[in-house]
Amino acid sequence: MRALIDTCIIIDALQNREPFAEDAKALFLAVANRHCSGFVTAKSITDIYYLLHRYTHSDKDTKNILNTLFRLFDILDTTGVNCRKAVSAGIADYEDAIMIETAIRSGMDCIVTRNLKDYSNASIPVYHPADFIKSLETIDE
Repeated sequence: MRALIDTCIIIDALQNREPFAEDAKALFLAVANRHCSGFVTAKSITDIYYLLHRYTHSDKDTKNILNTLFRLFDILDTTGVNCRKAVSAGIADYEDAIMIETAIRSGMDCIVTRNLKDYSNASIPVYHPADFIKSLETIDE
């Protein structure tokens, strides 16, 4: 399964944010153990860098963490077409609409996020991390 992972999930795992860290770390393990393929958008990477740098206060440490992420997750580009389609996608949050359009164009099977309500009109399956992990367990059986 090819899953686009929302920024919040990455940050939950890296900053050990409770009560979300356990599910986020389980997702990281699923990707590392090749139970699924994990992707993030290039736009998410800039947000992740900013949030991590505020957490680590170190450019070197932040870049080392990013390099680790790059070994684990593939990066999807967002195109101008994704931005244009997102404007009329019927999704209230424009940033989320861009993520949906990027996921669809890139052939993702789903999006994984904690922010389910903003994705209620998505034309692609959207999972909470715990539900996504459970769905992987049924595939492996």
